[in-house]
Amino acid sequence: MANNLIGTQEQLRDPNYTPALHRAVPLGIQHVLAMFVSNVTPAIIIAGAAGFGFGSDAGAQGFPDMTYLIQMSMLFAGIATLFQTIGFGPVGARLPIVQGTSFAFIPIMIPIVKTAGMGALFGGIVAGGIFHFMLGRVIGRIRHWFPPLVTGLVVLTIGLSLIPVGIDYAAGGVPLKGKPEFGGASHWTLALVVIIVTLLVKFFAKGFLSSAAVLVGILAGYFVAIGLGMVNFGGVARAGWFEIPTPFKYGFEFNIAAVVGMCAMAVVSAIETVGDVSGITKGGAGREATEKELAGATYADGLGTAVAGVFGGLPNTSFSQNVGLIAITGVMSRFIVTLAAVFLIICGLIPKVGALVASMPIAVLGGGVIVMFGMVASAGLSMLGEVKWNQRNMLIFAVSLSLGLGLKAVPEALQHLPIDLKNLLVTGLLPVALIAILMHLLLPQIDD
Repeated sequence: MANNLIGTQEQLRDPNYTPALHRAVPLGIQHVLAMFVSNVTPAIIIAGAAGFGFGSDAGAQGFPDMTYLIQMSMLFAGIATLFQTIGFGPVGARLPIVQGTSFAFIPIMIPIVKTAGMGALFGGIVAGGIFHFMLGRVIGRIRHWFPPLVTGLVVLTIGLSLIPVGIDYAAGGVPLKGKPEFGGASHWTLALVVIIVTLLVKFFAKGFLSSAAVLVGILAGYFVAIGLGMVNFGGVARAGWFEIPTPFKYGFEFNIAAVVGMCAMAVVSAIETVGDVSGITKGGAGREATEKELAGATYADGLGTAVAGVFGGLPNTSFSQNVGLIAITGVMSRFIVTLAAVFLIICGLIPKVGALVASMPIAVLGGGVIVMFGMVASAGLSMLGEVKWNQRNMLIFAVSLSLGLGLKAVPEALQHLPIDLKNLLVTGLLPVALIAILMHLLLPQIDD
C-alpha cells in the first residue's frame, strides 16, 4: 500500500495521526499477523512443560488449560499494547509499540514450572512485573550496563537455549521421547512443510504476506496435517464462544527462585524495550526517543506483565518484528496499533480461537519455532557484529557463554548447591547475563 494513499509524509511520521478506518484496519491486521505466532508460542511451550494436552490430545484433561493460556497470551498482549499506545499518567510511551508474550523468559519459566509448579510461576511473573515497572524510574541511567556485547550475548543465548525445544517439537514432542513414534516421518514431514513454505513466502512474496511468512508456513503445515487426519477438532467443538479470565486460576505462590529469576529477566526485557522504542522513533519519525517515552514504555511493560500474571498470562515485552514493520510501512500512527490491540483482545475473549490454535499438531509448531528460535540467535549475532573484538570483549564473551551453557548442559555439576540457586544457575540464560554484565562493569578497558 503506497504511503501517499494513507497520508502526507508529515502525517505518517506523527504518532497522533489517525488514518481513515478503511486504511487503518488492514494495517492493524498486518501488525497482528506479524506477531501472532511469536505471541502464542511461549504459552504453548509452557503449557507443554506443565503437562497440558496438545494437538491430537484434544480430549485430554489438560487441553482446556492449554487453550486458556493461549487465550491469555492474546488478551494481555492486546491490553499491554493499549497501555503503550493510549497510556495513562506516566504509563505508556504513546507510540505504536506492539506488546506480546516474551521468548526471553522461556528458559527461566520451564524449570520453574517443572520444579515449583504453575502457582510459583505466576507469583514470580507478578513480582517480576512490579520490579520491571519500578525500573522505569532508572532505566535511562543504567543503559550503559548493556552495550551490544551484553545484549547480543543474551539474545544469542536465548536462541541457543530454545533451539532444542524446536527440534523436540518437530520430532513429535517430549511426551513421545523414548517411543517409536518420536522422530517419525509424519512429524518431520509437517515440520519441513512449515519451514519450506515459510522460506518460499519470505523470499518470493512481498508486503503483507512476506511480513507474516511464519504464520503462512504454519497454516500450510496445519492444512497438510488436516489432510493426513492428524488434527482433532474435539476441543474446538467443546470450547465456548466467550470467557472472562479467572484471577489466580493456577494458584499464586512466592517462590524465591521464581521471583529472582523473573526480576533478573525483567532487566533484560526492559533494555530490549528501550532498543525497540529507539528503533521506532528512528525508523518511523527520524528522531531519538525521549527519556519520557523510554520511561513510559518501561512502566507499561512492567504493568502489563504484572496484570497478566494475575490472570494466567505470561510476561509481556515490546515486539521487535513490529518495529521493523513500522520502518517498512513508514506509518507511525499509534491509532493503527491500537486497532491491532483491539483485535487481540477480542480473540483472547473467545475460547474457540485458543482451542483452534491448540488443536495444531505439535510438529507443525516445531517447524515454525525452528525458524523463529534460529532467528532469535541470528539477531544476537547481528548485535554482536557491532562489537569491537579486542581481547577484553572476547574474554567476556568466552567466559560468560562457556559457564552459562556449560552449567545448563551439565546440571549435575551443581548438585551440592541449594535447589533454588541450582535452578537459577542451570537456566543458561541467567548466568550468561549476570557474568557478562559484571565483567563488563568491572573489567578495565584495554587498548588494542
